[in-house]
Amino acid sequence: MNTIILVEDDEKLSSLIQKYMQQQGFQVEIIADGRLATNAILSNQPDVVILDLMLPGKDGLTICREIRSQYKGSVLFLTASEDDIDHVTGIELGADDFIIKPIQPRVLLARVRMQLRKIALIPNKNEQSSSYKVHTVSDLHFGKLSIFTKKRLVTLSDEKIPLTTSEYELLLLLANHAEEVLSRDFIFKATRGIEYDGMDRTVDTKIANLRKKLGDNGSLSSKIITVRSQGYLFVPDSWH
Repeated sequence: MNTIILVEDDEKLSSLIQKYMQQQGFQVEIIADGRLATNAILSNQPDVVILDLMLPGKDGLTICREIRSQYKGSVLFLTASEDDIDHVTGIELGADDFIIKPIQPRVLLARVRMQLRKIALIPNKNEQSSSYKVHTVSDLHFGKLSIFTKKRLVTLSDEKIPLTTSEYELLLLLANHAEEVLSRDFIFKATRGIEYDGMDRTVDTKIANLRKKLGDNGSLSSKIITVRSQGYLFVPDSWH
């Protein structure tokens, strides 16, 4: 049974979500106080954390920042705000998805299942086309960069690079298609299972985060290159 920790102080909403997700076969624990969330998440390591942005005691962004380096599951934010600043900040801290209130339970279920498929906790061969395969069996090595797929570990010059689940998936996708220009639409389908709407900047933000963590940030990026009007290119010979 897949496990969820729901951090939400709205008792009516949290009860609704818990009841619905339990009916769908999930085990759901509710935490109403943000101050109690970090320890509970790190101790229990649920498959998915559903995290409200506004909480008593400690806000959702702070909780995400505190858990992200030690929690390998997916983080979904609940928010009544459509403010791009909140979304960008959440993505930079390691959020995997945002769900805008008022929440439709079926939409929430679909988003949770999508995250579980991404990290291979619920395999679904019918929905995962080989054209968009993210995972690989063999470890990948490009000069000083190594991707150890069984451990889901990335090192650069033998130093461990702390990546969020979504950042790791994106890097693995790019590395699996080294020397190929990947469009945003391709990346969206591979990592999120949805069509690119032409407006979402999630991929761009995560590329920027990867570059920063891998020492490739700035206007002269040479390892993960932006190809104007086409997408992104992983350059295998630039990691020496």
